[in-house]
Amino acid sequence: MCSFFSPSPYDRSHGSPGGGGGGQEASTWTLFRSPECMSLSVDAMDEEEVAPVPNSLKPPGAGDGAAGGGSGLLATQITSNSRVNELLECPVCTNTMYPPIHQCRNGHTLCSSCKPRVQDQCPTCRQELGDIRCLALEKVAEFLDLPCKHLSLGCPEIFPYYNKLKHEAQCNFRPYNCPYAGWECSAEGDIPFLVAHLRDDHKVDTHAGCTFNHRYVKSNPREVENATWMLTIFHCFEQHFCMHFEAFQLGMAPVYIVFLQFMGDENEAHNYRYSLEVGSNGRKLTWEGIPRSIRDSHQEVRDSHDGLIIQRNLAIFFSGNKKDLKLRVTGRIWKEEQNSDTGLCSLTL
Repeated sequence: MCSFFSPSPYDRSHGSPGGGGGGQEASTWTLFRSPECMSLSVDAMDEEEVAPVPNSLKPPGAGDGAAGGGSGLLATQITSNSRVNELLECPVCTNTMYPPIHQCRNGHTLCSSCKPRVQDQCPTCRQELGDIRCLALEKVAEFLDLPCKHLSLGCPEIFPYYNKLKHEAQCNFRPYNCPYAGWECSAEGDIPFLVAHLRDDHKVDTHAGCTFNHRYVKSNPREVENATWMLTIFHCFEQHFCMHFEAFQLGMAPVYIVFLQFMGDENEAHNYRYSLEVGSNGRKLTWEGIPRSIRDSHQEVRDSHDGLIIQRNLAIFFSGNKKDLKLRVTGRIWKEEQNSDTGLCSLTL
């Protein structure tokens, strides 16, 4: 079993139990044992073995020989959100721990995600972890209000413990994933970081301006499976956009797709429009749409067919039926601004 400190309810009588007046509310600390916080393994510990209280949970001065009782100051220190928030930080991944929270026999805790990674060995004292779960800490955490983990990135929100994860998954301040589709890239960060990362690490071309005229060349276009992803960044209206071009299988038919993504959140992306055009020999295909946010993965946008799709035979025709694929894609980006007086949208080119 694991032990835990808990504040006893305030004594709201007008005197102390010993009859001495004063009318001041008293706050005491009692030590309780949670019957639920015990080893799930019979061999791990016997019935009488109690997991010690984590040192970080003990009030200042509450050592092994410290006298009982306490003051309101101690209660404030122990029950403060910031104090318990520190206790909820996993020592391995430093993220906030959520149930089930595990602990070793010495009272050191860690999250369930990191438990398999440490091979059943406590990362603090190197003792065997076993299957001890600290339900006492889990119950205390239920009453906490915690800041978003993206506080350092600018999020000012505070949420109840069990609502925090849901918010963080949709937080507007959360970092963006790298939009490069050539391989799985784990880089993440804000937009300036990603622009530099794409330019320096992925060698992506960047262009200034809201109009573009690009030529895509590929040898042996009939081998769609060997197609490479191509990405280009455009900077206009003090924002960044990335244009994807790739070949993929649409059912049994090999096709090419071109689409634009906004490097920012979805609510901002709806302020912009873009058009694409590809053609030759007096024929052309056009597409007009709203750029999707890079919050949506490249594969999500591609699989929803939200862009200009060119059948392979038509692409070869636009290339002049030559051996190499040579597609010229032109387009522009513009901003739609709504007039607050009339409610009508105007175009900014």
